[in-house]
Amino acid sequence: MKALLSTLYSKLAAVLTGLFLVVGLLFVGLTLFSTDMYQQEVTQRLNRDLAQHIVEKNFLFHGQQVNEDALKKIFDALMIINPGIEIYLLDPEGIILNFSAPPGKVKLTRVDLVPVKKSLARDAMLPIRGDDPRNPTVKKVFSAARIANKDLLQGYLYVILGGELYDSIAQRLHGSFIVQLSAWMIFAGVVFALVTGLILFALLTGRLERLDIAVNAFQKAGTFRSIDLPIDRKEATADEIDRLGSTFTEMAARIEDQLDQLRNSDLQRRELIAGISHDLRTPLATLRGYIETLLLKDDRLSGDERRSYLEIAIRHCTRLSRLVRQLLELAKFESCQTSLAREPFNLGELVQDVVQKFSLKAEEKGIDITISGEMALSAVHADISLIERVLENLIENAIHFTPAGGTVRLALCRAGEDVTVQVIDSGKGILPEALPSIFERFYRSERDQSKSSEHSGLGLAIAKRILELHGQKIQVTSLKGTGTTFMFKLPIPPSI
Repeated sequence: MKALLSTLYSKLAAVLTGLFLVVGLLFVGLTLFSTDMYQQEVTQRLNRDLAQHIVEKNFLFHGQQVNEDALKKIFDALMIINPGIEIYLLDPEGIILNFSAPPGKVKLTRVDLVPVKKSLARDAMLPIRGDDPRNPTVKKVFSAARIANKDLLQGYLYVILGGELYDSIAQRLHGSFIVQLSAWMIFAGVVFALVTGLILFALLTGRLERLDIAVNAFQKAGTFRSIDLPIDRKEATADEIDRLGSTFTEMAARIEDQLDQLRNSDLQRRELIAGISHDLRTPLATLRGYIETLLLKDDRLSGDERRSYLEIAIRHCTRLSRLVRQLLELAKFESCQTSLAREPFNLGELVQDVVQKFSLKAEEKGIDITISGEMALSAVHADISLIERVLENLIENAIHFTPAGGTVRLALCRAGEDVTVQVIDSGKGILPEALPSIFERFYRSERDQSKSSEHSGLGLAIAKRILELHGQKIQVTSLKGTGTTFMFKLPIPPSI
């Protein structure tokens, strides 16, 4: 039984079948009851004045005595005309004085007069049923009339319109062709409605079944791309099942994207660990080598050699410190633990200060570093310390990849509600296929392979993340042999 009701369709089908069965039985019972009540109402309405006509045409009392001869003639005549009629003569209290029935058939000695008096009111709602003296357990329709002599009530004539013979005929009617035909028509109608309902349920639950298959397939395979769900995406005609399927599709796609991101993050984490290990191992090994040399050859080294070894060790210590600082800085930016302290400031002045920091380094390398653009109109709204970090990283990167005799230029210009910043160098440029990767951690392009290992490969990644925190993007254009341009925008303060 549990297996049969394991699906939503089977449960709905069972509920619908039970509901139609109950409704069908109620409908049949209600139809038979209403038909019987209607028949009784019609019979009582057509024969309502029967008792009154009998009373008016016959003298049923001689003074205070019952006219037995008149009653016998009435009984005999009516039994011939309508055998289903039963006649009772009642006194003013409802006690049965005489009746048209064989001895021993009448079980009651008194008839309740409340329905009798109610039927005598012309505005009474029919059918009104009263006692059946032959069968005390049932009520039957009747016709009644008052018997009076000069306003003196002598009794009532009580006519049962459906006696025992009528009961047997009614029972036979229940097995008649009309009753059977009606029952079969009701049964056919219920079956037709049930089958139609089951088909409609199958159409509705079929989409739920396909959605269930898709969910199970997604659970097992971990992918939704190979599953096709027929979903109506028009809002005017889409129902709850369509919206559920659409929501599941979007959720599954989002989960797959998140899984891809987790895989990529895990790959990046592995690459990051490998990169950190490589970048830390090289200077540490070099530092250890020079320190061990100092310890082994301390008494044989001249003062100049000893000083040279120490300077090299210090440079590697500085590089290690710088690398660790950049790693911590990038981790802080990527973990969204940095809160921006936005404020309006003059970007031109900040650019001049940053360029001044690198002027000596550029001069030593034989590089000309310049500033151009609208310096006076370059007020922006951003975190000044973080934007300073971006400029430092971009200028340092440009100087690193620009050969002696080259140029590094910073250009500022106002574009609508933003100020555009460009860092342009005349270096060797970057290959087109390498451009998407230059902002990755520890990435080194082919132009950096021959350089010293002092370049950590974290500066551009830090600059990109800082600008993302500001809601901005950094763009890069480069041509092999002609140089590279980095560009980003910062918003102008609202009051300007």
